[in-house]
Amino acid sequence: MRLHVCAIALALTFVSSGTAHSQPYPYRPVRVFVGFPPGGGVDITARLVAAALNELWGTTVLVDNRPGATGGIGTEIAAKATADGYTLLLCNISSHAINPARYKKLPYDHIKDFAPISLIGSTPNVLVAHPSVPANSLSEFIAYARANPGKLNYGSSGFGASPHLSIELLKMMTGINIVSVQYKGAALALADVLGGQMHTMVGNLPGPLPAIKAGKVRALGVTSAKRNARALDVPTFAESGVPGYDVTSWHGICAPAGVPKPILARLNADLVKLLNGPALRQRLEDQGVDPTSSTPAEFAAHIKSETVRWAKVVRAAGLAAE
Repeated sequence: MRLHVCAIALALTFVSSGTAHSQPYPYRPVRVFVGFPPGGGVDITARLVAAALNELWGTTVLVDNRPGATGGIGTEIAAKATADGYTLLLCNISSHAINPARYKKLPYDHIKDFAPISLIGSTPNVLVAHPSVPANSLSEFIAYARANPGKLNYGSSGFGASPHLSIELLKMMTGINIVSVQYKGAALALADVLGGQMHTMVGNLPGPLPAIKAGKVRALGVTSAKRNARALDVPTFAESGVPGYDVTSWHGICAPAGVPKPILARLNADLVKLLNGPALRQRLEDQGVDPTSSTPAEFAAHIKSETVRWAKVVRAAGLAAE
């Protein structure tokens, strides 16, 4: 009798398993890892994409923040996850271009351990200042910093991240001396600028944008070559006396290597559909993100070219680690 019951239970298990795996993807919740804390530009972008996928699929899409190591902790977790399409990563310029350029050894290989699915979009970084800083523009800020070396400080989302390198590049191009203070996330740095504990901070535009619009901080410049549509009154660094300056952060969706091709194809098709549709595009644009979809091959090529580019910047800035 016991053997008979066990046999029935085992058969039901196989039937249940086969039924589950025969269901179209996704039939259970999907988790998107983000290597930065809530409230910053990377997190905001991830949550907008997750919400859009949730609406499209009717399946829960969870954002799981795992901050630390300039996005490296969340990236490592995603790299080692089961390759079934139910774990994704908001991969970005830090995790898939700058970190590989900075470190000789990482707990993940940003090329071999991931399957790029699609770019999501790009956004400039923005330098904002507390109203007490005696500068109404980037050119005035540079002049004041030159006259007062080491007196001003700036916060960013982590050593070696895109916002940090934005200012290190500015320092290289202008010769100014301002003190770097690294935080675990851009939202924490912004909070200290709002409270007057920090002079300035730099972060992806979506994070500081509400404070800029509310007049709580002064936007001194955006790092991209062109002005952003949601902050047209904020000039670029290049316009403000730093010709040739151009830094743009980008975000995309990656999966652990080995995810079945039909699932990758479904993910790419759905992301492209959403990014080319009016709802998600508008939500991203409202946050200062320029939506950009791609094929997996295009995204993979972009990651490789960005790795080469940032390796040169990291070396020039002396930020390469062992």
